[in-house]
Amino acid sequence: MFTTREIRTERGVLQYRRESLTGLRCRISPARIGRRIDTAPNLPSSRDGCPFCPGAVGSSTPTFADGSRLRWGESVTFPNLYPFAERHVVTVITRDHAPVGFDPRCLADAISGTAEGLARSPGYASINWNCLPSAGASIVHPHLQGIADVEPTLLAGLYLSAGRRYLADHGRPYWDDLIERERCSGRFLFEDEVFWSANPVPLGEREVRGILPVSTLDELEPYIEPLADGICRVIAFYRNLGTYAFNVSIFFDAPGTAGRGHRAFCSIIARLNPNSLSMCDSAFMERLHLEPVILTLPEDLGALFEEKN
Repeated sequence: MFTTREIRTERGVLQYRRESLTGLRCRISPARIGRRIDTAPNLPSSRDGCPFCPGAVGSSTPTFADGSRLRWGESVTFPNLYPFAERHVVTVITRDHAPVGFDPRCLADAISGTAEGLARSPGYASINWNCLPSAGASIVHPHLQGIADVEPTLLAGLYLSAGRRYLADHGRPYWDDLIERERCSGRFLFEDEVFWSANPVPLGEREVRGILPVSTLDELEPYIEPLADGICRVIAFYRNLGTYAFNVSIFFDAPGTAGRGHRAFCSIIARLNPNSLSMCDSAFMERLHLEPVILTLPEDLGALFEEKN
């Protein structure tokens, strides 16, 4: 499913990895973790002026065309005031401005609200989460963003087109073969209705992927609770390692495309904690070359997950 070229440097091993299906590449340099650039989080905690806190969300956020917002449990969903997709919604996950941990029930409600906000949109949907400013969040209060466009984003498009070729060539979905291989690897984390393992060719630090047994957003509903539970388990794992910031994206095929061999999948990556130096873990390799430099070997995550949970 991937290839590795390894060289030895004065400070240890450097790996160049390439995913066979898509051609995506990364570099893994475990020695670089010795720089210890990720420090204890400097978490912004002030609720002053937060538009997503309970006293403000009803007056400071926009409404849908009929004047409504969607409410599931504690979550509130509304249009993005500054959209960058044809359909772009925001879901405030919880009333708590800076929760110590994330409750799977609250997250499941927020995913349900986001899915409802995108439900009537044609095209390719995704549900996304930037947690904390060092992961790209402009508002600290935890919130999801749902987007849908007539064309898939670059990453989603790579998997969709390559997955169709794989199905035509092999007569079975790529994702089924991937699960079979990963279940026996050191990258495997856990499995219920959703399969979770470390991505062997990570797009970001400690990337974990959850693979669902469905492909489109309109099929998601029966799997929302196990999906939310799995995401919360990965977040708790990150926090046990001292990491508070992260990104999440859940990718879907377009409506009416079941049977093309695609599986909806969730990608989670750890990011540097918020810090006073404004230090970030994305530089020219990640943003311009689209070839991230990774510190943690994916094969180490399975044992690390067992140790920290």
